[in-house]
Amino acid sequence: MYIPALSPLYLLLILVPIVLGLWAQMRVSNTYAKWSQVGSRGGLTGAEVAAAVMRSAGVDNVAIVEIGGHLTDHYDSQNKRLALSSENYRGTSLAALGVAAHESGHAIQDKVNYPALHLRMGLVPISNVACTLLPLALFGGMVLHLFGLIYLAIAAYLVLTVFQLVTLPVEFDASRRALQRLSGLGLLSSSEMVGARDTLLAAAWTYVAVFIAALGNLLYFLSLVSGNRRR
Repeated sequence: MYIPALSPLYLLLILVPIVLGLWAQMRVSNTYAKWSQVGSRGGLTGAEVAAAVMRSAGVDNVAIVEIGGHLTDHYDSQNKRLALSSENYRGTSLAALGVAAHESGHAIQDKVNYPALHLRMGLVPISNVACTLLPLALFGGMVLHLFGLIYLAIAAYLVLTVFQLVTLPVEFDASRRALQRLSGLGLLSSSEMVGARDTLLAAAWTYVAVFIAALGNLLYFLSLVSGNRRR
């Protein structure tokens, strides 16, 4: 069975997400670097802002911990733990406060049972399985020309596309909640909000790029099946 791995369609669906992904990563890095050099007037650290944001929403069962790495910040809903990288945990920059507030937004989502967050949490196990099986499917289908494995690749990319699609509203909503709390609590002035908003918007583009990449791969493999059926 013929599989046109280097067809123009494949190149289009792969190269466009790669270019977008590189642009998104470059933008978030440059934006974070820019606003990490601008300190907040209040002098609060990321950890203090995260605590204030969660406290204002009645979240009192989440621990704030410091972790290593660069931009490794995340919210662990299973263990009720908000992890901030050292630069954001201890930092007082507009970028640090924006990131810390964003992760606090996820904790607030968890408290109010935000549906998209719980849907994404439920999809994590199956998406991990999809990530594990995908290399096998790609190698067997594209290299060994075992066309049946293309269906496995389609299933894997379908799961990943849905997962990334669900991730988009989760991330945008967390940023929305973060910016509202930063402004409403007076933690940042209106002029300082520009830096936090710019940082979170740049980060959001990385999730958009990942979704487009997954969707592009899904569409390509669906076109393979459709093309071979017409042969």
